[in-house]
Amino acid sequence: MADERNFRSTYYEKVGCRGVEERKSLEILLKEKPLNLTKLTQFCIRFTVPKIHRTVLWNSLLGVTPVYDKSRDYVMEQRVAVYNDLLKALKTMRLVDENTPTSRVLYAMWLLEKKQLYLGRDITQESHFCNITKVLLEIFDNDIETYWMAKSLYDYSEEVSLEMGKLSDLTYTILEKEDSGLYIHLKSCDMLTALPLSDWYRSFFAGVLSEPALIRIWDKICGGAIKIVVFVMIEILRMLRRRVLRCVDQKSLFECIDSIKNEQETADMIVNGAIELWQQNKGHEYIPQSKVKALS
Repeated sequence: MADERNFRSTYYEKVGCRGVEERKSLEILLKEKPLNLTKLTQFCIRFTVPKIHRTVLWNSLLGVTPVYDKSRDYVMEQRVAVYNDLLKALKTMRLVDENTPTSRVLYAMWLLEKKQLYLGRDITQESHFCNITKVLLEIFDNDIETYWMAKSLYDYSEEVSLEMGKLSDLTYTILEKEDSGLYIHLKSCDMLTALPLSDWYRSFFAGVLSEPALIRIWDKICGGAIKIVVFVMIEILRMLRRRVLRCVDQKSLFECIDSIKNEQETADMIVNGAIELWQQNKGHEYIPQSKVKALS
């Protein structure tokens, strides 16, 4: 029975459908009062979230909506009020208008709320917050919910920043273990430590992989599995192995990795391999402190 179950799950994944059992299980969890965040987190860790339930699940896990249904309307009213106040303030200051990209508007709102929108601050500069927001805006239609989700995901990005030393070391260790030839080549050409791991990890590969593939990794991120970024990096290098081995400098390596941005099939294979490798290494055991606090 176990083999049959695994076969069905694999088949459903390949044809783009979800297993009936998983979907029904999630629907049951979402009907619980109050919502059990621990169980919902475990679902994200184990399965890909069905598109129809992703908004509700991410909002719950990221703390945008409360677990108690009686409080949700009130909480969202307050979030809408804060959003509108911030937006009105930015328009009054003439920092944004109807032509400003939404991702930049949300970034400016976040800076204002964090009291970091000082005179002369350039809201068009690259930022991890903005990179994360751009992906969320491709996934969700509600800009208000997107803003609050972006804030929570950015908190995870800050956790990644604090753990970058460990995550970098883990990346090199696992790469050497999984593909020593690739590791030796990158190291001998001084390209290994040149990889912009901090930028890619802190933005959870926004702008590196296509959104349809990336969203499955972000399911795990919402479940607190920050360490999965390491395995995404490993799989990117392994998937591009032949091309990477022909690279002899940083420029050619970055161009090689940048080439997968529009290769949907390659991105899907990278994500499949990353999730499998992550599960094999029990990557879900690490949960960030912000997630621990939310569940406690």
